[in-house]
Amino acid sequence: MPPPSDIVKVAIEWPGAFPKLMEIDQKKPLASIIREVCDGWSLANPENYALQYADSTNFYITEKNRNEIKNGAILRLAASPTQTAQGLHERIQSSSMDAKLEALKDLANHSRDITFAQEFINLDGISLLTQMVESGSDFGDMLSFTLTAFVELMDHGIVSWDTFSVAFIKKIASYVNKSATDVSVLQRSLAILESMVLNSYDLYQKVAQEITIGQLMPHLQGSDPDIQTYTIAVINALFLKAPDDKRQEIANILAQKQLRSIILSHVIRGTRTIQTEMAHQLYVLQVLTFNLLEDRMMTKMDPQDQSQRDIIFELRRIAFDADLEPTNSGSIEKRKSMYTRDYKKLGFINHVNPAMDFTETPPGMLALDNMLYFAKHHQDAYIRIVLENSSREDKHECPFGRSSIELTKMLCEILKVGELPSDTCNEFHPMFFTHDRSFEEFFCICIQLLNKTWKEMRATSEDFNKVMQVVKEQITRALTTKPNSLDQFKSKLQNLSYTEILKIRQSERMNQEDFQSRPIIELREKIQPEILELVKQQRLNRLCEGTCFRKISSRRRQDKFWYCRLSPNHKVLHYGDQEESPQGEVPHESLQDKLPVADIKAIVTGKDCPHMKEKGALKQNKEVLELAFSILYDPDDSLNFIAPDKHEYCVWTDGLNALLGKEMMSELTKNDLDTLLSMEMKLRLLDLENIKIPEAPPPIPKEPSNYDFVYDCN
Repeated sequence: MPPPSDIVKVAIEWPGAFPKLMEIDQKKPLASIIREVCDGWSLANPENYALQYADSTNFYITEKNRNEIKNGAILRLAASPTQTAQGLHERIQSSSMDAKLEALKDLANHSRDITFAQEFINLDGISLLTQMVESGSDFGDMLSFTLTAFVELMDHGIVSWDTFSVAFIKKIASYVNKSATDVSVLQRSLAILESMVLNSYDLYQKVAQEITIGQLMPHLQGSDPDIQTYTIAVINALFLKAPDDKRQEIANILAQKQLRSIILSHVIRGTRTIQTEMAHQLYVLQVLTFNLLEDRMMTKMDPQDQSQRDIIFELRRIAFDADLEPTNSGSIEKRKSMYTRDYKKLGFINHVNPAMDFTETPPGMLALDNMLYFAKHHQDAYIRIVLENSSREDKHECPFGRSSIELTKMLCEILKVGELPSDTCNEFHPMFFTHDRSFEEFFCICIQLLNKTWKEMRATSEDFNKVMQVVKEQITRALTTKPNSLDQFKSKLQNLSYTEILKIRQSERMNQEDFQSRPIIELREKIQPEILELVKQQRLNRLCEGTCFRKISSRRRQDKFWYCRLSPNHKVLHYGDQEESPQGEVPHESLQDKLPVADIKAIVTGKDCPHMKEKGALKQNKEVLELAFSILYDPDDSLNFIAPDKHEYCVWTDGLNALLGKEMMSELTKNDLDTLLSMEMKLRLLDLENIKIPEAPPPIPKEPSNYDFVYDCN
C-alpha cells in the first residue's frame, strides 16, 4: 500500500554522525520536525537549527517551500538562516584577512538563497557591503566575492536600487574604467551597472555621468566572451533608458567610436562561437539602432517646408539633369507643366504636389530619406530605374515614388521598427553590422529587387499589391538564411526570382481547386479525426521528450534553466532546475519535482498567466506575452512557462490541452492538419488521377421486379 501523500521519506545528515532516515509529516509544523531531529542527536536549542538541501544549492527549507521536498531527498541539519547570517555578518568584519576572505566566499555562496538573503539584509548587510566597496581597501578575490554577494543579494528584489550613493556608483564605475581590472571584478561591476541603469532612472543619470562609451570600447576588444557580453549589455541598457532626445546623441557617439566595426571584427567574425546571451544582446542592439528611425517614420512631411520640398527637387534634378532647362526660362505655367510631367515619371501619386505623398505615417519622411540616399549613393541605378520606367507604357511602369513609400513601410514592419526588444529573442542579422547606413543600403537593394520583380511579373498598376506581396516573401525568405553581408543578401535575392517563388508556393500548398468538390470534401471530413488524433499523439510524444525553458528575472536574462517533460504513461509532469542548457533529453530520475496531470485545473496563456501579472516590465513586452503560459493546479498554485520560441509554445499548449481533453487551437495544429490532410488526400486519390470526380454520386438503380436471381451452385 503506498504511503500517504503528506508523508515524505528523506535522509538527514549531520557532520560526524550517520545519516538519519525518517518520515516527514507535511502536516506537522516544521519547528516540531526540527526539534525531533535535534532530539535524536541530543542537540540543545533546536530553534538555532534549520533543514537545508544537501546539494550544491544548500537552500533552506521553510514553511513556504517545504511542499517541494520529494521522496528520497537528502537533507542536512544546519545552523538556522538567522544564526548563519549573524555569523557571516561578524566574520566579514574580521581583522584577519584570511578569515575575512573565507567569510566573503561563504557569503557569496549563501546569498543565492532568498531565505538567507532576507536575514542578512535585515542585519543591514547590503549597507555593510557597499561601505566595504567604498572604502577601497579590498582587492582581488576579496573584492570579487564582495561584489558577487552583492549581485546575488540584489537579484532577489528585496532592496530597491534607488538607495545607493554616488560614492558607491563612482567606485563601481572606476573598476570598469581601469584597464587592468581583475576579470571577475570587471564582470560583476558591469553586471551591477547594467542593473542600476535598468532599474532606476535616477541611477541611470548618475551612471551615465561616470561611464562613457569610449571607456567601454576596450572591453569589447578583449578575449573574454563574458566581458564582451556584459559590455554590450551595459551599452544596450544606457541606450534603452536614455530619454528620446538623447538616444540619437548616443547613436552618434557609437558611430564615432566605431562600435559597429569593433563588434563585427571581435565578436561576429571572431574565432569563438556566439553564445545565446551574446546573440540576444546583439539582437537588442540591432533593435535599438533601428528604433532610431521611428521618429522619421512617424514624421509627416510639411508641404510648406521649403527644405523638405528641396529634397523632392533634388530627386528630380538627379534623374532628369540632362533634360533640364534653366530654372528661370519660360513662363511659370510652362515650368509647372514640366515639373508635373517629371513628378509623374518619378512615380509619385500626386503629380502636382508630391509632398502630399509623404503625409501618411508610417513611413512618413523616412521614405523620402531612403529615396534621397538611393539617388545620391547609387545614382546610376536610380537614374536607370526612373528612365527605364518612364519609357514604358503607362500601365506597365513601376512607379518609383509609390514603390519606395510602400517598400519603406514594409521594411519597417519586417524589422519591427518602434517595438521594444523581446527578452527571449536571439535573432540578430550579421549583415546589419557590416555598414554604418545598413537600413538605407537594405532599402537600396530591395528597391532594385522590386523593380526586377515587377518586370518578371509583367505587372501593371492594378498588380501593385501582388508585386509587394511577392517582394515581401522574397525579402523574408532571404533574411531567414542569415546572410553574413549585404552582398550575400543580394545574392540570395538573385536566387529567389518570381519564378522560384511560384515553385516554392506550389510545393508548400495544395491546389485548392482540386479539393472543392462535394465528394472530396466529404472524404476530407471523414479522415480529419484520424489525422487530428495523429497530431495529438505527436504533441504528447514531444511533451514526453521534454523541453528546456530559460528562467527570466526582472534584472536581466539569466543563464539559468529548468527542464520539463511528461512521463511515458501521460500521468505525471516531471520538472527540475538545470545548471546549463542540456544537449539532449534529461532523464526522469534527475528531475526531482512532479505534478500529477490529474491535479491540473486549467491552462492559461498570455496576460492571464500569474507570472505576467507579477512582472510589470514583462507585461509591456508583446513578444514575451505571446510565449507565456501557465498550468494552474491544486489548490491555487501554478507552474509558469515562457517558451523559447513560438513553435515550442504551440507544441506545449496543444499537448497540455490534449491531456485535458480540450481542443488544440494553435496555428501550428492548423498548419499540421492542413499539411497531413493534403498528403493523405493526394495518396488516396492517386488512382483517380486524370479522372473527373462527379459532383454528385450516381443514382441508385430501381429495385428488381423479383429477387429470384441467386446462382444455383448445384
